[in-house]
Amino acid sequence: DLVLGVNLRAPALLGADIGGRMAAAGGGRIINVASVAGKLALTEHYTYCMSKAALIMAGKVLALELGDRGVRVNTVCPTIVLTEMGIRVWSDPVKAAPMMARIPGGHFAAPQDVAAAVVFLAGPGAEMINGTEIMVDGGFSAT
Repeated sequence: DLVLGVNLRAPALLGADIGGRMAAAGGGRIINVASVAGKLALTEHYTYCMSKAALIMAGKVLALELGDRGVRVNTVCPTIVLTEMGIRVWSDPVKAAPMMARIPGGHFAAPQDVAAAVVFLAGPGAEMINGTEIMVDGGFSAT
């Protein structure tokens, strides 16, 4: 329940509420942050993968429902991000090596990598991007 509440329920309800307000005001951008785990199944991550996949779909539905009123809804899907928590979990080279080997870019994401994708989607150059995902994963999902 906690994982679903944080990863799906809260952003989905917020998106629906704020999206309606944005539409009434003439438009806006909603950018969800999901995960590559919402696109690719990972063992031992059942609820996490499910919640992120559902958040991606929630964004697609809102993009369809609100797009004609100027609201663009997209999702950023990073792989492992070296936040404070990410560093704690993935700092052991033995644990990190197999995952790192699956990333053609050769390293985990930095918070700035995710932020750059969000800034792009929020900006004027993303007017025609709606209802999709941007993978910030160094090529992990291409393998």
